[in-house]
Amino acid sequence: MNLLEQMKKYTFMVADTGDFERMQAYQPKDATTNPTLILRAAKLPAYQHLIEEVKATYVDLSTADKMDHLLVKFGMKILNIIPGRVSTEIDAALSFNMEASVARARKIIKLYQANGINTDRVLIKIAATWEGIQAAKILETEGIHCNLTLVFNLAQALACAKSKVTLISPFVGRITDWYKKSLGDEWDEASMTGVNDPGVKSVTNIYNYLKFHDYKTEIMGASFRNMAQITALAGCDLLTVSPELLEQLQNIEGEITPKLSFLAARKMSFQSIMVDEVAFRQHMNDDPMATEKLAEGIQNFKKDIDLLAELLES
Repeated sequence: MNLLEQMKKYTFMVADTGDFERMQAYQPKDATTNPTLILRAAKLPAYQHLIEEVKATYVDLSTADKMDHLLVKFGMKILNIIPGRVSTEIDAALSFNMEASVARARKIIKLYQANGINTDRVLIKIAATWEGIQAAKILETEGIHCNLTLVFNLAQALACAKSKVTLISPFVGRITDWYKKSLGDEWDEASMTGVNDPGVKSVTNIYNYLKFHDYKTEIMGASFRNMAQITALAGCDLLTVSPELLEQLQNIEGEITPKLSFLAARKMSFQSIMVDEVAFRQHMNDDPMATEKLAEGIQNFKKDIDLLAELLES
């Protein structure tokens, strides 16, 4: 049995792409998108018609409104392929604006509803800033399910869980990237791979802490650089993986044993951590990796939203 089929025994595998034609080969449960992935897909000839449809149909709308229609079009195409949920991201420029994030999420959900989509199949994707987490808290009370992205440490994850967010996406590869760069010549690839990978260790800690305290928030590892990171998180609720890495997993035969489990986590012991607003900001301030990678992620998503806007207005 190949590694992908082995992983599916323990973890829901999610396609991390805007290219819905490629995801069909791997039969994922869910799919996630972000501005970078949508921009990449929108430049492919197969999806040019979606750009042109939005431009032709919504001539008089603002660029932001056209963007929402485009994201929903991609989301609907994806939902025709997968049995589960799609994550649709709001504009990263709203990451520090709770009220605007809530308004934008409501608007996107209404677009899905207008197209006959059951909103239980949609996750609104928001950056895990303090403001983003508070926006998600409001949205969850309205039945709008959220995926909090750009999660880099336990403080972010716990604040999301306490806000009863449906799902969080702690990033693996970007954490490892930071430590590789920070350690420089001291980085030892051989000893810092698999379960010892800094990104893997971060997600493992988040998983075990939240399961120990019986939070219901789903944990979806994201941002993978290699197969070793993926297989080291077998047993995590979900993992969102690029088509390239899904293909590698599919092409290799092997056996996988789960590294994470709810029952094992419940037998552990963790001190409770405070994450009100003051404590949250202090935790982030004390964690240069999380602070830098959160800022970088928001900045990069903003740039790609701007490039996508140029395609819609060109």
